[in-house]
Amino acid sequence: MTEGITNPWPNPWDEAMRAAAILAVDAASMGGAALRAPPGPVRDRWLALMRGLLPPATPWRRLPPGIADSRLLGGLDLAATLQAGRPIAERGLLAEADGGILLAAMAERLTPGIAARLAAALDAGEVAIERDGLALRTPARLALIALDEGLEAEEAPPAALLDRLAFQLDLSAIAPAATGGPGPTAGQVIAARTLLPGIAVGPDVLEALCATAAALGIASLRPPLLALHVARAAAALAGREAVAEEDAALAARLVLGPRAIQAPAEPAAPPSAPPPPPETAEDQPPRPGPEALEDILLAAAEAAIPAGLLDQLRLAPARARLPGKAGLQRQSPKRGRPIGSRPGELRGHAHLALVDTLRAAAPWQRLRARSGPAGGRLRIAREDIRILRFQQRSETATLFVVDASGSAAFHRLAEAKGAVELLLADCYIRRDRVALLAFRGTGAELLLPPTSSLVRAKRCLAGLPGGGGTPMATALDEALGVADAIRRRGQTPLVVLLTDGRANIARDGKPGRDRAAAEALEAARALQAARITTLLVDTSPRPQEAGRQLAAAMGARYLPLPYADATSISRAVRAA
Repeated sequence: MTEGITNPWPNPWDEAMRAAAILAVDAASMGGAALRAPPGPVRDRWLALMRGLLPPATPWRRLPPGIADSRLLGGLDLAATLQAGRPIAERGLLAEADGGILLAAMAERLTPGIAARLAAALDAGEVAIERDGLALRTPARLALIALDEGLEAEEAPPAALLDRLAFQLDLSAIAPAATGGPGPTAGQVIAARTLLPGIAVGPDVLEALCATAAALGIASLRPPLLALHVARAAAALAGREAVAEEDAALAARLVLGPRAIQAPAEPAAPPSAPPPPPETAEDQPPRPGPEALEDILLAAAEAAIPAGLLDQLRLAPARARLPGKAGLQRQSPKRGRPIGSRPGELRGHAHLALVDTLRAAAPWQRLRARSGPAGGRLRIAREDIRILRFQQRSETATLFVVDASGSAAFHRLAEAKGAVELLLADCYIRRDRVALLAFRGTGAELLLPPTSSLVRAKRCLAGLPGGGGTPMATALDEALGVADAIRRRGQTPLVVLLTDGRANIARDGKPGRDRAAAEALEAARALQAARITTLLVDTSPRPQEAGRQLAAAMGARYLPLPYADATSISRAVRAA
């Protein structure tokens, strides 16, 4: 048996030290590691251990937040180009980290653009530059250590990077006092690097790693390949010439276990086997076949999954990420975070991107000097002008659409009011704007326009009466109008609809369930076409098909909450 099976819950710090040693053996082939831990002595000790295991001359670079493409990828050396009068290239941060480690702090906040450039460099092992009059390729075989400082489970580095990093280590629960004890040495890593090219891998190991990944619901092909690199490095550290069972089990535990997205299927009862032949003196313990090794690796991978997580994986549905307190990103010509530049003219409120303008003009100085008057002036043409581009996050405005009809009042209008009141408190903490729209009888009324006043929202909610019909189509039409007005003001609308979903009043105010339901679905499709983010909380005692159909037509997240109180409704909406 392997250590991963006899010891189902390995010491987290020992596992982290093993991962550091394995990564130091062949860092570029493994992509790197995602390290989830707050700043502190535990993270610092792991980074110090990792750096001490690498050769002294290994590059160790830090990735600044919001780094520009010219610094990350390289480009035109502005000072040298202006002095020489011809394009001169400058190495970027990725090229500087070639053969070493790139450290990315606050990796959970990396923008999609930077994540895509990092992923491309990890895949190709080089950086291609084709701009500013340059066309060159520089080697960038590196490993990325993504420092994840997120406070919530949803905050994580981009999935494109996590898929390319062999290790996903969580050090957040390790106490500083538990980081003692002897660890791997640089001499062991040097010896393992010498043995690594000759490590042999049997086909049974390859089959078992792929089968284990499939059993854990891992669809990407990269994790089994990364696990193979980890198994070879583990064998080299142990001084073996071929990957053994314990090396493959360790790779499954470190690489595949943290990536599990489903519980493995229960094994079927094995068929009755014929009696084994009589043993002879020459018989030796057989090497485990692919099926037996797959069971061993699967058990080792399960040992890396925290207790209780497998039960959650069996029940947890896919969650859609919705705009939170930061709202959606949008471009702005005046303010926000700079995101580069574009060609343009200096008019209105445009801001000159001076460095980018000089970079665009630099390659042409020698040619322009020949055609213009003599002198040492810098010649800038109109086509050289670059204008700064900004990006800012819009404010979120949450519109609560509350069903106050007779059926809703009979069921749980009071609980819906309590849930909205709890959600209003959350919106106040996030500094969101809130609006309240109620519908009953034959129409819908905007009781509270978008405001940041929690007191006004609570007062309107407390005085909301119940009774009458359910004009669902009218309410959704009104919600679409309010959400559209919120969007025109530059804010991000979020509609939370609390209803039992049973419409019985048409747009013209006449009763009729069939017509009212058809018009409600039509109004719901209009909300989906407008790309309004919506949530539907089914407040009926039991989940209703009408609520599911309405949510599907809206493209909304459906939350059936039988026997729920105000606290559980609020908790479910926050989780969505």
